[in-house]
Amino acid sequence: MSKKTTPYKNSTLGKKEQVTQMFDTISENYDGLNRVISFGIDVKWRKKVVRIVENAKPDSILDIATGTGDLAINLVKTGAKKIVGLDISPGMLEVGKQKVIDAKLNNVISMIIGDSEQLPFEENTFDAVTVAFGVRNFENLEKGLSEIYKVLKPGGTFVVLETSVPTKTPYKQGYKTYCKFILPTIGKIFSKDRSAYKYLSESASIFPYGEKFNNILRKIGFINVEDRPQTFGVSTIYIASK
Repeated sequence: MSKKTTPYKNSTLGKKEQVTQMFDTISENYDGLNRVISFGIDVKWRKKVVRIVENAKPDSILDIATGTGDLAINLVKTGAKKIVGLDISPGMLEVGKQKVIDAKLNNVISMIIGDSEQLPFEENTFDAVTVAFGVRNFENLEKGLSEIYKVLKPGGTFVVLETSVPTKTPYKQGYKTYCKFILPTIGKIFSKDRSAYKYLSESASIFPYGEKFNNILRKIGFINVEDRPQTFGVSTIYIASK
């Protein structure tokens, strides 16, 4: 990635530490704000990810940047016997752990603190790995993807759901206006952290989406790489295997 952005411009902390601090701060109202910001469409996108993973019939799944556990909980529908939700933010995980308890899914889902760039698992551990709206927060994108490749079993499925930028008129112009003005305003009104949602829109705009991200996946060693733009291209589902 040629361009980089961080949540707090004047902070002396690295991106990883800043991202952790940001998500800890917004964890309590993150789910509600997500529904508002995406007009609830993110729920539909996650369901598509679940269907893709379900087709792979996995026994074990790792959900990286699991946050408050939305995708991890949805992935139970795949029939997997073991699902691990990993996140760097203790605040987000606490919310997620409570959701897992409330759903009575403790026997299937484990929520753990972890760094995507130093995964605490052996090689070839998981049948599937997922990341929803998390890869753009990696401090070192290629290192994080290499760690994912390492823990994925040969023949395993890797699915990424991430923001992207529409390329067709008028969606491209509308998206830019939304990210520059509306998204930060919503975050400023409803969040304790004014910088957080500005960062989230900035990081989305500079992330290498589409074929650029496909090529990074291929460079790491992934095969059968494809991308599926969603909702006029405001997000994209990437599918790859090992």
